[in-house]
Amino acid sequence: MSKNKSAVASPAITLERSLKKRIMDNWQLYAMLLIPIVLTIIFKYIPMYGIQIAFRDYKASRGMWGSEWVGLEWFARFFSAPTCTRMIKNTVLLSLFSLLWSFPIPIILALMLNQMRFQRFKRVTQTVLYAPHFISIMVVCGMLRIFLSPTGGLLNLIAGTSIDFLTESSAFRTIYIASGIWQDAGWGIIVYMATLSNIDTSLYEAAKVDGASLFQRILNIDIPELTSIMVLNLIMSAGGLMNVGFEKVWLLQTELNKATSDVIAVYVYQQGIENAKYSYSTAVGLFNTVVNIILLIVVNKIAGKISEDTSFI
Repeated sequence: MSKNKSAVASPAITLERSLKKRIMDNWQLYAMLLIPIVLTIIFKYIPMYGIQIAFRDYKASRGMWGSEWVGLEWFARFFSAPTCTRMIKNTVLLSLFSLLWSFPIPIILALMLNQMRFQRFKRVTQTVLYAPHFISIMVVCGMLRIFLSPTGGLLNLIAGTSIDFLTESSAFRTIYIASGIWQDAGWGIIVYMATLSNIDTSLYEAAKVDGASLFQRILNIDIPELTSIMVLNLIMSAGGLMNVGFEKVWLLQTELNKATSDVIAVYVYQQGIENAKYSYSTAVGLFNTVVNIILLIVVNKIAGKISEDTSFI
């Protein structure tokens, strides 16, 4: 019996010694790894303690534990608010349309750039496409206000009109999505270009010998190589479906376009920062986060059905 116990215990002891040896041999790397771990714990996990504000009538003078516990009162108030349905609808539609239109654009651009044979022109094109990503949201919104101005705006000059597009509710989603594509599509091609660069060039040569057209090479070589990273990006995008870019919406929102620009992120800011309703805004933000988590899990499960390589859990 003792022999069996020692036989079972010995692999565990060996593994423990091996792990200790690896840590001692590479302690500098593990020490560097501690930095992001500590920062993540401090700025991501410890603040979760404050989530309970959503279930309390928080008063700064009373502190966290001195504030009265009210349960789901703030959630009930949010769902009974007259603008609740509109905000949820606007948030979902704006995010969904952004995903629908902006997700395939970097893929198409990457496939087109990958077929370019003039390297200098290819590099210039990539630089031009990357550049808008480094422009701040504040500057982008300022540019949009100038371009869409009813008096002297570029779009109105071209069309020969004098429409104030930023006051049109029907135009807000188009402005938001189009400007997002212009700013981020070029940056989004980086990961796809890196994936395509790993494809063995002999596959293209063999396909050419077999008489495959350009479209057939893209369809049968490039796209299958990109499938895993495409699904992975889709999962990450779906996980943030309810996280509409607050800054751009806030800067472009007017009283006249609120029918389509009134989203949860802006509402949380208004209630929490401007009106100092900390518990209420935390409850709304927590609802938004829970929906994101559910969407992430659902999309991840669907992706797992498609391919095991693209599933997180």
